[in-house]
Amino acid sequence: MANQLLSTVPHHHSLPENYIRPESQRPRLAEVISDAHIPAVDLSSPDKSHVIAQIADACRSYGVFQVLNHGVPVELMVKMMVIALEFFRLPPEEKAKHYSDDPARKMRLSTSFNIRKETVHNWRDYLRLHCYPLEDYVPEWPSNPSSFKEVVSAYSKEVRQLGFRLLGAISLSLGLEKKYMEEVLGEQEQHMAINYYPKCPQPQLTYGLPAHTDPNALTILLPDPDVSGLQVLKHGQWIAVHPQPHAFVINIGDQLQALSNGRYRSVWHRAVVNSQKERTSIASFLCPCNCAIISPPEKLVSEASPAMYRSYTYEEYYKKFWSRNLDDEHCLELFRS
Repeated sequence: MANQLLSTVPHHHSLPENYIRPESQRPRLAEVISDAHIPAVDLSSPDKSHVIAQIADACRSYGVFQVLNHGVPVELMVKMMVIALEFFRLPPEEKAKHYSDDPARKMRLSTSFNIRKETVHNWRDYLRLHCYPLEDYVPEWPSNPSSFKEVVSAYSKEVRQLGFRLLGAISLSLGLEKKYMEEVLGEQEQHMAINYYPKCPQPQLTYGLPAHTDPNALTILLPDPDVSGLQVLKHGQWIAVHPQPHAFVINIGDQLQALSNGRYRSVWHRAVVNSQKERTSIASFLCPCNCAIISPPEKLVSEASPAMYRSYTYEEYYKKFWSRNLDDEHCLELFRS
């Protein structure tokens, strides 16, 4: 099955039929707004109340923002991007060792999104890793490239700490105790998707990933510094995200929408592809522990603002999410009160 990987073919001269979206589902690239302002927050600012206010506004209005001066070493970000590209350029027989289309696998190289269920595929290969606790998972990670385990481990630790800083800021922005989100989400799992989008002969007919929200709490994306492909939906209009140098793109996931009682938005986003350039991105996901009960705090519920969603465990949500197609209706709709 590893022969389904797009990255095993040096050049794709035409788009295979099973990647072509129906006319009504195509990305309409000419209609995308390319010069919109995606909020950027400088985490090194001494005015912490201003930083909190910026994050609150971004979470309400966009569900996505960029962070600058975030504390993750730039040289480690660069190494992470280099090692990701090196992995996808390995010989096909080397990559085949890691291939699986089983979503339950903790470490797997695969393609598209859920290739067992889809009728139309997405123009993406990806390496999915579980990253916490590291000692449980690193032994089964790829040993080729030789520095893969070392670089990805160091990067995972830094991103996890950044995630907790952001959860603290998000808690404060909702008028909650700083540790509220971190504690209610429990001993959080951490996953990573190293995404590779090859050059695509007809990008107007397909997606890298179609429109979706993330099922987790918070996503920290290391975008390709040279090729934009992430787009977010705002007021029915798709907006291209152009990353600032050395910035991370932060997505609010479904669980923060539920925990904020709908005050903050789990952003609809998609990845489009490029006919001239390949693109790499690294998404790190902070996920509640399976037994975490997702329910808004009393402080955010009132007669005027009743609970939007029923209480549920993250395990229940995640199973429901993976039983669907990625571009089905918002999974949170299945949990409305």
